[in-house]
Amino acid sequence: MAKKLKEEIIEQHEENKKKLKALGPVKLTLLCILVVGTVLSYVFYEWFFGSKNAWCTTPDTGVALLDSLCTWVPKIISCIQFITFLLVIVTVILTIIRKTMQKTQRSKTVSMLLCNLIRWVTAIILVIAVLAIWGVDATALITGAGVITLVVGLGMQSLIADVVAGLFIVFENEFNVGDWITVGDFRGEVISIGIRTTKLRAVGNIKILNNNAIQGVLNQTVEPSVAKTLIDIEYGADLPKVESIIKEHLKEVQVPGAIGDISYDGVASLGASGVTLQFTVNCYEGDIFAVGRALNGGIKVMFDKYGINIPFPQIVVHNEK
Repeated sequence: MAKKLKEEIIEQHEENKKKLKALGPVKLTLLCILVVGTVLSYVFYEWFFGSKNAWCTTPDTGVALLDSLCTWVPKIISCIQFITFLLVIVTVILTIIRKTMQKTQRSKTVSMLLCNLIRWVTAIILVIAVLAIWGVDATALITGAGVITLVVGLGMQSLIADVVAGLFIVFENEFNVGDWITVGDFRGEVISIGIRTTKLRAVGNIKILNNNAIQGVLNQTVEPSVAKTLIDIEYGADLPKVESIIKEHLKEVQVPGAIGDISYDGVASLGASGVTLQFTVNCYEGDIFAVGRALNGGIKVMFDKYGINIPFPQIVVHNEK
């Protein structure tokens, strides 16, 4: 059941990736159509905006709604021109940022934050510019927006705190996209650092955290992580002989995902049924559980090959005379 669920999650993830890739050509096609329309509007500028343009007088079609729509044509075309011009510039800037800032995890994080910031600023500029084209006083609108922003800001202190915290996370290099971190009880891979929130992914789940709520972060990607396993041997075994076999043949154990050689650290504890030995190996944090399982299997195979027994639970009963 678990295997089937994992396969379904992987299939859904791949399907979502294909859909996102398919949106690229659609966006490009729409942008090309807008560019062609804008070029044509400049070619026939006199016909649309000249003193004798076709829309300078209100046509009499007998339909009031159609007559009003005809007088709106120059403004609609002006809006399309401005939107196209701004979208082309923003698309070029975003493309340059994505192409040039993909060398390190930090540059990817900064590029993602810049792209989000540019999108927000673009949306605000578009709204103000379109309203200005339709006759709204842009100066009064900007002044009013400043007052409204001040009033709203006093009631949105948590939002401002999230934005400021997000900027500090990026510029202080606390963690980057692709890092594995632990925040509170959740451990996951950073897949996005936005202006307001940060997203972590683990075992098919995505946790969304407000940037201001991210405190006491444990970044587990700065240095290689350590996968550890504890395996018991029976008390009746000759410990020096067992350790000699381990040191001689431990290099034969192959663990996928391991960084470097496996280390035998000695006796970790004296358990109720056996002597506990500790083995460790360095690995990438995202592979730590898989490497730990592979390490368990490899040590067990080596013990079986050289006659080292792993004890069953034992109970010793003592009767006092």
